Amino acid sequence: MTLQPLYDSKKGIMQVAGLMSGSGTNLRRIIEQEVYLRQNSSSPYHVAVIFSDTPESNAATIGKEHDIPVVVNDKKLFYKNRGKPLRDLTVRAEFDSLTVEMLKPYNINVAAYAGYMSIATMPLINAFLGINVHPADLSILNEQGKPKYVGDHVVRDAILAGEKNIYSTTHIISGDVDCGQILMVSSPIEVILENFDSTVPQNVVDAEKSNQDRLKKDGDWIIFPKTILDIAQGRFSFYRGVLCYDEKPVPHGLRLGK
Repeated sequence: MTLQPLYDSKKGIMQVAGLMSGSGTNLRRIIEQEVYLRQNSSSPYHVAVIFSDTPESNAATIGKEHDIPVVVNDKKLFYKNRGKPLRDLTVRAEFDSLTVEMLKPYNINVAAYAGYMSIATMPLINAFLGINVHPADLSILNEQGKPKYVGDHVVRDAILAGEKNIYSTTHIISGDVDCGQILMVSSPIEVILENFDSTVPQNVVDAEKSNQDRLKKDGDWIIFPKTILDIAQGRFSFYRGVLCYDEKPVPHGLRLGK
């Protein structure tokens, strides 16, 4: 059967752009994995550039630590110059087109959305294969057949819905936020609640933070670097529109811990 890999490893080392808006902890794990692989043999991918839409992010620090060039396209300034509020998506395509131009010199194959807080539009989506990590199991669907836990507070939503476990998911960036093809789902992370009362707002905030911190460490930081590595090695592919991993169909993504 003829497989279409997400990245053809025969083309050489996969060039990655790390997209970030804040602390960049997820990106650090991807870079650290590359460093480890190079120290022990070789890496099939290279983080060639770090991009940030926020000048105050940790992009410059991470870039300096690892000798990686940093490109910044200040989203707030971009919107201010056009007299638009940040929530206005009518000019986001223009912003993303500029971002693509700024990244052209680096010959990027894959964009790793590592805490990148801007909604991507088609110019950016079409330019590079985009991979995101999301703090929820995107295979859980709502009554409309769409992922149930999407948005910025999905750990909170899962806790309030009574979920016993939470998960991280890597997926392909698409035009619908958090709705692209699932690539990998983490092992289950047990929800831990101490003296929890959902009617007390601070209890909810504390529970969300403590469980999300655990999920980031044992979910995001495991599956995001692994997903990038597996793509670079050609292990993910499509066959007649169905996702495969090592040539075996995994239409709902590879689930760890199974």
